[in-house]
Amino acid sequence: MICPEVKEYKHIFGPVPSRRLGRSLGVDITPFKTCSYDCVYCQLGRTTEKSILRKEYSPASDVLEEIRAKLEESPAPDFITFSGSGEPTLHSRIGNIISGIKKITPIPIAVITNGSLLWMPEVRRALSGADVVLPSLDAGDEEMFQKINRPHTGVNFEKMLKGLNLFRKEYPGKIWLEVFLVRGVNDSETEVLKIASLMKDIRPDRIQINTVARPPADKSVRAVPLERLKKLAELAGAEVIAEYRKRHTIHQKTSQRSDVLAIIGRHPCSVEDIQEGLQITRDRSEKYLAELLREKSIIAEEVEGRVFYRMNVFKDKNKS
Repeated sequence: MICPEVKEYKHIFGPVPSRRLGRSLGVDITPFKTCSYDCVYCQLGRTTEKSILRKEYSPASDVLEEIRAKLEESPAPDFITFSGSGEPTLHSRIGNIISGIKKITPIPIAVITNGSLLWMPEVRRALSGADVVLPSLDAGDEEMFQKINRPHTGVNFEKMLKGLNLFRKEYPGKIWLEVFLVRGVNDSETEVLKIASLMKDIRPDRIQINTVARPPADKSVRAVPLERLKKLAELAGAEVIAEYRKRHTIHQKTSQRSDVLAIIGRHPCSVEDIQEGLQITRDRSEKYLAELLREKSIIAEEVEGRVFYRMNVFKDKNKS
């Protein structure tokens, strides 16, 4: 039997298993670690290009063509999600891409954003066509905002918070607000109550509390224990984001080693993430991971007793 040609994608990845969105087809439209924040907990490492300058980093037409092709070759995901290796609202044509996707498919669209640019009217307009927007709020005041999010100098706490409030007033879709807690930093009852007090104006449809699950940017960052997380969630009227455990039927028609590398390039993954996201067997997942480890394209790290695989950003430097 002749195997169909497998297309390699530049701007999309997955689907990947998401704790909030099921099987999520990722859309990555900004360069690696181009972001308005440099969060201590970021699973992609330190921000290398801290910016609030919006550009068409990836041609909108190319992104839409890749999405169209992927949907034709694979089972439909639960969501098409803007996420990946940078802050998606930095892309100046994200609104055009969202409206273009709506013309292609009825699959709901989610945007995972740090929410730092929602004070810009053009950003709020651009996200108006998404079905769900998932912004972050990890601090209750300027001091904690600087400590945990380390924002661009063009963004302060007041400006960020004003953007969230304005977005709530204008946006017709669902807002799922994520609060990321780090042990010993913003996980005290006092800090959580500060954040909770801000929810009265933002009025998110869901408040979701998260903590470290993958290798963070700052190696000193630690996860909040589950029982402590549950108590803090109750205090804030929030839900704890549980690990994604749903199993799907295995399909092996198109997922290749390049797909594994594409997912790991966006965020660290366990072998289970690879298996479930790409709908391939565990043996095949482990085979691809072993090959990539031998080539030193990826490295393995342990967090909270689980092994995650991430891109080896020093591979090319070691060659020179």
